[in-house]
Amino acid sequence: MDLPVAGFDWDHGNREKCRQHGVAIADIESLFRREISVSPDLGHSSGETRFRAIGTDAKGRHLFVAFTLRASLIRPISARYMHKKEVRHYEKQKAEAEKITGFKIG
Repeated sequence: MDLPVAGFDWDHGNREKCRQHGVAIADIESLFRREISVSPDLGHSSGETRFRAIGTDAKGRHLFVAFTLRASLIRPISARYMHKKEVRHYEKQKAEAEKITGFKIG
């Protein structure tokens, strides 16, 4: 995904929220350097547009990250590793989309 960003917006609040789920800052940042699936997070948006990113970190673990864009920075709101059932669903959806479009999806 080509996001028009210059980096990440981290502070104590969002660092701690992500760490509560056992996800390291480096793993979250590595997710955004790889192919990812991004969709709007309409159910949780309040005052600013939020997004959901799904993909893998540098170690191949599936991650879910809720984030927003502030100026030209990605601001992670929350992150967690995906459960096995979620991974199976994501991989199935990805395979179906690749079959329909003929394009490899992250």
